[in-house]
Amino acid sequence: MEKYQLTLVEQYRKKLYRIAWRIQYRARVQTNHEFVMEKNEAISAPSFTESANSNMYTLQLINSLSSEIGKMIIFDLYILDKTEAQIAKELKLSQQAVNKWKKKMLKELFRMLSSSNGSN
Repeated sequence: MEKYQLTLVEQYRKKLYRIAWRIQYRARVQTNHEFVMEKNEAISAPSFTESANSNMYTLQLINSLSSEIGKMIIFDLYILDKTEAQIAKELKLSQQAVNKWKKKMLKELFRMLSSSNGSN
């Protein structure tokens, strides 16, 4: 009986150890992903005009894409901050299809931006 209790205690000890390890791992991952700022660093918020200009430029870029569905997907993903799954459900597509459209449109944007920077 005592040996059975000892093994039961050992089983619980192992389970608790695993739980504690997972909690520590999650905490470590979270702190690695967080932005750590020094005390003397200041964050300067962009001015209204800078923000408005940036938003207008982004919308111009999105509108210059060749595909209407691609425009919608990029707009929803990056402007409205929706997930691929949400967009897929709204457009009655698979999430993989949304992901392929996203990759295709981002490549197109990259080509447009590289060609415009190369010609300047």
